[in-house]
Amino acid sequence: MADFANKISQFQAVTGLQDSDLCTEILAAHNWDLELAISTFTSTDDTTTTTQQPQHTTTTTTNNNNNNNNDNEFANTNPSSWERVEGAESRGVGSVVAAVPPGLAWKLITLPFSVISASLGLVSGAVGLGMWVAGGVLSHSLGLLGLGSSGRSGEAGAAGAPLAAGAEAVDFVAGFERDFGGVRPNFVSLGFMDALQQSRREYKLLFVYLHSPDHPDTPVFCERTLCSEVMASFINQNFVSWGGSIRRSEGFKMSNSLKASRYPFCAVVMAATNQRIALLQQIEGPTSPEQMLTALQRVLEESAPVLVAARLDAEERRSNVRLREEQDAAYRAALETDQARERQRKEEQERLEREAAEAERIRQEELEAQERAAREAAEKEAALARRRQEKAMSLGDEPVKGPDTTQVLVRFPSGERKERRFYSTKTVQSLYDYVDSLDCLNAERYDLVSNFPRVVYTEEKRSLTLKEAGLHPQASLFVEVVDS
Repeated sequence: MADFANKISQFQAVTGLQDSDLCTEILAAHNWDLELAISTFTSTDDTTTTTQQPQHTTTTTTNNNNNNNNDNEFANTNPSSWERVEGAESRGVGSVVAAVPPGLAWKLITLPFSVISASLGLVSGAVGLGMWVAGGVLSHSLGLLGLGSSGRSGEAGAAGAPLAAGAEAVDFVAGFERDFGGVRPNFVSLGFMDALQQSRREYKLLFVYLHSPDHPDTPVFCERTLCSEVMASFINQNFVSWGGSIRRSEGFKMSNSLKASRYPFCAVVMAATNQRIALLQQIEGPTSPEQMLTALQRVLEESAPVLVAARLDAEERRSNVRLREEQDAAYRAALETDQARERQRKEEQERLEREAAEAERIRQEELEAQERAAREAAEKEAALARRRQEKAMSLGDEPVKGPDTTQVLVRFPSGERKERRFYSTKTVQSLYDYVDSLDCLNAERYDLVSNFPRVVYTEEKRSLTLKEAGLHPQASLFVEVVDS
């Protein structure tokens, strides 16, 4: 027991933490390995980025009797910046810098003096440690018997068991709801940096609660203050809430980053520039609902212009994006309309060209047909002319009038009459040759017919002589066209 008290005193002297319960929990989480606990505490503090706090906001530590305002000095930054928060989780979370802390070498040099000055409190520390150990043993014994509680806020299992940030958040939310009921802040089941990004997207502040499950003031604070209906409703309406147990990895890191020295511990933060977070308000120790509500209302009022400006800026950006999208859509619509009109123009032009080409083709075909018909007609006319000439030559000269000649009169459908003398020994075919030699008939098929009596001199009778056919000494015939 004296060894435990000695380690607690040395840990307090080196780290500067005054809360013996918190030091006891940290040492217990490291199996009372003093060197490992100091190394973890200092390395966590050195490797994290700096949390900024605007100069117009103070950090408030509240207890049951009074409120003490401690002004911390921070870099003069603009907490309204909501940029460059993405990717900050890989760099760790910030720690509050009120003044430059003494280096580890200085702490080790002053360690003997601190131990001597702290030895005066060994007796009270030993008594407190004995009560803590006894309580732990009793709690463990009741747990083995099945009579103990299931553990506050999901703290069953080995202390500080490493879990992923999201899994730790889910475990904490489930345990907190199991221990304190459904009327509570709606803690997001996300890692701290994811919760910070969510608050940034919703343009709200991030309410942070660090849960110390073994601290004697924790149950009363959670039941009467944090989980009161008014407080829970106010936090859920105005903040994005994140909670973590200091006995888990991320909760422990956040307690170091925010320099939590008393519990229960609450804080209000927001994203700042250069991968940092701005600490706007911190509330440490037991706090009544009225005191906490007043502090949260004040930080909301002070941060309202920043949040409104960020929201208006985002809305303006979204409006510009929408305007560009509408302009792009209008441009695309106009472009599509112009393209459709151009396609229609081209289609109409192609249609007219096709129609013109078709009309030209038909005209050419008609012209060729006319030329062909003209050629055929000319050829036919030439053939007829040759035929007439041949027929005329085959007839020979017209004989003079005499007893052996036959006078033949031929009447054509046009009313024209032709008369000629033939030898009576000539055949009826010579009469057809005579008609063919004349340019009086365009029909290709015709018959020579006598009226009284009516005799049609067909193909069978063309070989008869004029005398044999009864056409001597004279005959009157007319041409009768035969339909094709």
